[in-house]
Amino acid sequence: MDVNFMNPFVDSAAEVLKAEAGLSVTRGAITMHKSALTTNDITVLLSMIGQVQGVVLYEMPFATALALVSRVMGQEFAVFDNLAQSGMAELGNVITGRATVRLSQAGYQATISPPTLIQGRGVTISTLDFSRLVVPLVTEHGELVVHLALRQSASDKQNVGLIPLVVESQKAIG
Repeated sequence: MDVNFMNPFVDSAAEVLKAEAGLSVTRGAITMHKSALTTNDITVLLSMIGQVQGVVLYEMPFATALALVSRVMGQEFAVFDNLAQSGMAELGNVITGRATVRLSQAGYQATISPPTLIQGRGVTISTLDFSRLVVPLVTEHGELVVHLALRQSASDKQNVGLIPLVVESQKAIG
């Protein structure tokens, strides 16, 4: 993955969390992952197509998600209900939207998908042959971890296609 794609997402996340939730963000240690990932409690997933293609994941524990969505929406959430889920998905959408504006200003056009919200720890998300750059963003309410599995399109054509993505539930029912 081109590390130049990282800063638009990290900067956008810090900007959105400050503007919408009044939070400061500190970047943690950056790592690369290639194997399948078992997510945290909450993951917001967005796909990107165009000159930059791939997936962006924002993951966090339930407590962090509840605190963030409570601050952003201006009401206390004790349960991760439909409204809280919608607010968290929209937070990921806003961060990614701002990042695509920054990418566009750098000469890379990309379109994002609507956000997908995944709940539960027993879920494996595999970006198959894509390495993921993992950037923890530390706030006073916990970590929001950004996973970037992005690459520049091999072609200058828009809408080249999405990277392969596999989402599986590993959680036992019953």
